[in-house]
Amino acid sequence: MGFALLGAAGLMLASALHYLPGGGDTLGLHGWRMAVGLVGNFAFGALMNLGIGAYAPSLILFGFLGMNLKAVFPVMMGSCAFIMPTSGIRFIGRGSYSPRAALGLALGGVPGVLLAAYVVRELQVRQLRWLVIGVAIYSALAMLHSAATHRPRAQSSARGVG
Repeated sequence: MGFALLGAAGLMLASALHYLPGGGDTLGLHGWRMAVGLVGNFAFGALMNLGIGAYAPSLILFGFLGMNLKAVFPVMMGSCAFIMPTSGIRFIGRGSYSPRAALGLALGGVPGVLLAAYVVRELQVRQLRWLVIGVAIYSALAMLHSAATHRPRAQSSARGVG
């Protein structure tokens, strides 16, 4: 996933440096672009359940499909509004979450949404693009570092004890 995110950041960087087109003026998608957007958004929803964020990949995909980059945020937020409650029910039912971390994220989400609503939306598209490139590269490197340093736990055998 880290390599895929680095590749996506590379595409976004090429777009920011005007080597590739990125972003347009349209506020909606039609035809084959709508189909690609739906399939991509579905994949991003599946990745959200694995802990991968959806905003940077959404911005990259929908930008290359010709959407105005500022219109991507409501699309991503709407998707997350439907994904998280339904997937969260299964995690809560299994008890496979940290209540302290969940509380911290919930409390941090309130100022995060306010920051997005009143600060991020005022950013120029060029600034937003560079911010997303930075976040995507940081996330990719963090994932690759985690994968490189993660060591599977050695399982002790019953015969070796004693």
